[in-house]
Amino acid sequence: MDCIKIIYGIQTDSEGRCIHYHSHKDVIANKCNKCGKFYACYKCHDELEDHKFEPVDPDEKDTVMCGACGRLYSYNEYSCIERCLDCGHEYNPGCSLHKSIYAAR
Repeated sequence: MDCIKIIYGIQTDSEGRCIHYHSHKDVIANKCNKCGKFYACYKCHDELEDHKFEPVDPDEKDTVMCGACGRLYSYNEYSCIERCLDCGHEYNPGCSLHKSIYAAR
């Protein structure tokens, strides 16, 4: 069964790259704790929604999505890997700089 993935953002491509982050490795979407939508990045979220991006509990399941295949992770699971465990797509290691934005604590 194929996963239906919806990633919100500005000028978002089929794997979740957006106007702000668009390298080959920028394929992670993060879930906002307030609206429950997966966004390409917090900048897109804050430009398109009427509230600021709210971080999730890092242990909460299914809050980070691989934009290449749709696999879901908790933030803590995602932060321990360099590539998707299903499709093998590499992730941008620079995303770890934004941990305080995407994961609470």
